[in-house]
Amino acid sequence: MNAPVLRLGAPTTLRAEVLPVAALDPRAWDALTAHALAPSPDYSRQMIEAHRANGLAPADLACLAVRDGGDLLALLPFRRARLGPRLRVAKPFGSPFIMAKAPLVADGAAFAPALAALVEGLGQSCGGSGWWWPGLPADEPVGRALRRAMQEAGWQLTTISSYERPILDRRPSHDAFLSGHPCKGRLKDLRRRRRRLDEAGCVCVESVGPDGDLAGAVRAFLALEGRGWKGRAGTALASRAVTTAFAQDLFAAGTRPFVPRADLLRLDGAVIAASLALVGRGTAFLIKTAYDEDHAALAPGALLELEIIRAFHAGDFARRLDSVTIENRILGDLYPDRTRIAEIAAVPPGGLDPARLTGAIERYLGLWRLAQRGRAVLRRVRTGRVR
Repeated sequence: MNAPVLRLGAPTTLRAEVLPVAALDPRAWDALTAHALAPSPDYSRQMIEAHRANGLAPADLACLAVRDGGDLLALLPFRRARLGPRLRVAKPFGSPFIMAKAPLVADGAAFAPALAALVEGLGQSCGGSGWWWPGLPADEPVGRALRRAMQEAGWQLTTISSYERPILDRRPSHDAFLSGHPCKGRLKDLRRRRRRLDEAGCVCVESVGPDGDLAGAVRAFLALEGRGWKGRAGTALASRAVTTAFAQDLFAAGTRPFVPRADLLRLDGAVIAASLALVGRGTAFLIKTAYDEDHAALAPGALLELEIIRAFHAGDFARRLDSVTIENRILGDLYPDRTRIAEIAAVPPGGLDPARLTGAIERYLGLWRLAQRGRAVLRRVRTGRVR
């Protein structure tokens, strides 16, 4: 199959339009993903279609699209959210599996006009009320360019919160990574745990790509995660048929811009830690990880991450590892680099009072966090983690 091609010359006058993602040409979508400025699987066709096929996104999910003839130059799936009885805002589509919400915008000469058309479309599609934008990679190229283009167009932006996502940019060598690591004590502790693991039995690490048994690796991950606390709480992927099917679809082998990869840590043949990733455009996105709680004292999850870092420096499958997480102590310790992910309120010229939008979002988030704490207590009760 020939790879999809995107013409990257300067386009004619562009405009954004709202249409269902189902109306997009699959080859044009894949071409944009392959040639977008920011490498990300979040709004790739394989991610969105895996959501739609398994009921995790509405079948009529809308997007803001910028097209030039048959070429797709910018794309942002979105929905409308109610923040109060009389306040509806636009919001990039999200789910527990989409952690960063940057639009796809073609690189090259088409970037500036496509981004300008997208920003104009953002104002038209929100009805003047504004955008609630959680998960914007604020310091990555598209995030910076988007914020600058909105401000130049007269938008008012307010940062509600932000966090630092752990990432790891490739060092000249694995030895350079180890010698320059700021948490020497953590690495020393993991070397000690690895020696104890080696004493416990035969240890091996298996990396599985499209030419290997990806389906088997996904099944091993689902079983491992399902045996842990997430399984007992009902939040593991294997706890529901729809999320099981979603994982099997997302990490299936095939020709696509982002290639699935699985890494497994085995002890005497049994999988005790597993990682599922999507790799493309020089970045490996570590979407899901799990470990065997029976071996928690040996830190199998962290030991597998160390092996992934070793392979990352020994091979050429990526130049960056992205933790794709809000909070992960293990990866936070191991990955010394950071990128900022921001939650912003954005109001177009002549739109809603920015303070009203920000206040509504903060009140909504306060109620959501309260509900989350209640659910966390119930999960601990169900899993026997409350004394």
